[in-house]
Amino acid sequence: MINLKKTIVLSLSFIAISFVKAQELPISKDSFDNINLTYHGLEKVNALYTAAKYDEAAKELLTYYRNRKNIKHPEFNIGDEARFRGKDIGKANQLKADNALEHQFQPQKGYGYYDYGKDINWEYWPVKDNEVRWQLHRVTWWQAMGMAYRSSGDEKYVKEWIFQFRDWAKKNALGLSPENDRYAWRPLEVSDRTQSLPGTFNLFINSPHFTANFLLEFLNLFHQQANYITKHYSAEGNHLLFEAQRVLGAGSIFPELKNAEAWRKSGIEILNREIKLQVLNDGMQWELSPTYHVASIEIFLKAYNSAKMAGVAQEFPESYVKTIENMAEATAKISFPDYNNPMFGDSWLTTKDVRMKQFQSWSKLFPENNLLQYFATDGKAGTIDFLSSALENAGFYTFRNGWNNQSTVMIVKAGPEGKFHAQPDNGTFELWVKGRNFTPDAGCYIYSGDAEITKMRNWYRQTRVHSTLTLDNQNMVITKAEQNKWETSKKLDILTYTNPSYTDLNHQRSILFIDQKYFLIIDKAIGKATGNVQVHFQLKEDSNPVFNKIKNSVCTTYTDGNNLLIQSVNSDKVSLNKEEGKVSYAYAKEIPRPAFAFEKTKNDDKTAYFITIVYPYDGTKTPEIEIKENKGNDFEKGNINLSLNINGKKTNLNAKIH
Repeated sequence: MINLKKTIVLSLSFIAISFVKAQELPISKDSFDNINLTYHGLEKVNALYTAAKYDEAAKELLTYYRNRKNIKHPEFNIGDEARFRGKDIGKANQLKADNALEHQFQPQKGYGYYDYGKDINWEYWPVKDNEVRWQLHRVTWWQAMGMAYRSSGDEKYVKEWIFQFRDWAKKNALGLSPENDRYAWRPLEVSDRTQSLPGTFNLFINSPHFTANFLLEFLNLFHQQANYITKHYSAEGNHLLFEAQRVLGAGSIFPELKNAEAWRKSGIEILNREIKLQVLNDGMQWELSPTYHVASIEIFLKAYNSAKMAGVAQEFPESYVKTIENMAEATAKISFPDYNNPMFGDSWLTTKDVRMKQFQSWSKLFPENNLLQYFATDGKAGTIDFLSSALENAGFYTFRNGWNNQSTVMIVKAGPEGKFHAQPDNGTFELWVKGRNFTPDAGCYIYSGDAEITKMRNWYRQTRVHSTLTLDNQNMVITKAEQNKWETSKKLDILTYTNPSYTDLNHQRSILFIDQKYFLIIDKAIGKATGNVQVHFQLKEDSNPVFNKIKNSVCTTYTDGNNLLIQSVNSDKVSLNKEEGKVSYAYAKEIPRPAFAFEKTKNDDKTAYFITIVYPYDGTKTPEIEIKENKGNDFEKGNINLSLNINGKKTNLNAKIH
């Protein structure tokens, strides 16, 4: 009985292997065109090739790769099968792998799985979001299939992957149609494949289904894709960084390919150039998006590690490594205690463990940096000797009274015109108090597609859905805000900036962080433009606020007692109006949330003022706040002389705000 079962298993395995071989291309002299047969270690391959024994040469090449130990992949390496066998690969990866067997793919994680058919339709576009069609060609489930194979040893994953690889190559061959090339061969997607394929290669290569014929198919398509990137780089931005890093990586992890050295040189040349162009002096990447800023750090770091693996790290100057450190420090400075950054400029939330791992990798490269060490160890090591800080080139200003979960942190965006992912939002801010982000920025929700998708995208790109000033609810011009003042002390931090938001109307905002506890915001609409002027505020989706139109105040009602009051204290007439609010913490996911504006009419060329208190407080009783303008107070000249009465306690505030 046991022998019968064994015979059946062996027979099925033989049938499966025969099926795979039936799809294979014959091996010829041309099959080796992209292999550098003089590369050290390929001597036996070269000898067989020279003798015109091409099948044997291919088998010897497969043996070489199956025993290659000197090239290390960051995650998946040949020979470490025992590390994965029988191990749980996680529900998400297992689902990806098993669904892929049925051609159920999830191109973009913001959406679900879609059925691409028994005969895979690589041009199927289930939702008219460009990202869905682009990211289909990143084939992210292939690596999950490799992990499932390593864990289970089940050959069905290998057989299906090889089928899909060949099917993709046949149906998406470069030049079949300009429309399909636009998606399947967009340089960013090509670079994503060149980054993921080596790990998938290592996961599957010891399978009996991974034949010598398939090895050459794989290497030749990989070579074509890496070559393609070097001739079709994106013009600039994070796409160019990704592509250069991945080309460098391709040349480092497959040094046996003929153009490997050229790929490495190309990637290094671009990254050395772009790190000087795209990273501002304060360490922020020029798109001014915290999410893409962190992605850029990872790009530069991966490239450096690839260069080290290839023995060419010296091609990166010391300034390159120093810039990475500066970028990591910038991330820490605009981090809340929960390790998230504000969702400015098409950003979204991450998890603490993911960001901590990033800080740990950065700290490993810069072990003497106390700030990075603090974030890498969740405050158990390292030291920080400052509170409020400014990234003045990027225009990110952080008011801070501490670094732990009981802290108050406000991060304001008021800088230059950001590249690519910029939104018309100068002046917007996020306020985090004792573990709660009370005023998350809108996020991005979605990127591009048909008219319906574009409409969804544009909703999040409105100035009025950010916490800043508008004229007639129109979008401000995306331009540079000029800092007028940035000054910090134990009792008072002050930021004043001026933004040319509209034709004939500048927005000047002053934010005063008083006693490291609460904020006074003074907004000026300066210029001869007339119309309705609004100062907008957005609240967290679960804040359940109470609106008091008599006092022009809005307060949250959290039962844990950690609450926020936002109150207009103008002496002239201001109206409080509710607005539509939404927030997107992850791609293609949105949640309704409270939003409101203080509004007044500007009828002439006189400056219109908004004076607002933003007051975090403990308990469920709303604070009583009054402000009196004392002699010498002059908002126009920037002279502040106010008496603040908060729950009966009086405080005098004297300051020069610009």
